[in-house]
Amino acid sequence: MWDDLFSAIALVLVLEGIIPFLAPEKFRQTLSLIGQLSSRSLRVAGLVSMVIGIIVLYLVRLGN
Repeated sequence: MWDDLFSAIALVLVLEGIIPFLAPEKFRQTLSLIGQLSSRSLRVAGLVSMVIGIIVLYLVRLGN
């Protein structure tokens, strides 16, 4: 179980590092735009992201 958790965290770090590595200026612009969003919009985006993640994880685990 711990191996899976640490593997997932490592994968998230790799995926999150791709965009700033490949396009740092676009990443900066995107962060600036995100900073202008309302708290409600950020919460909704976070909720949608979590729900999609849970669904994908369920589907992956269901296939095993």
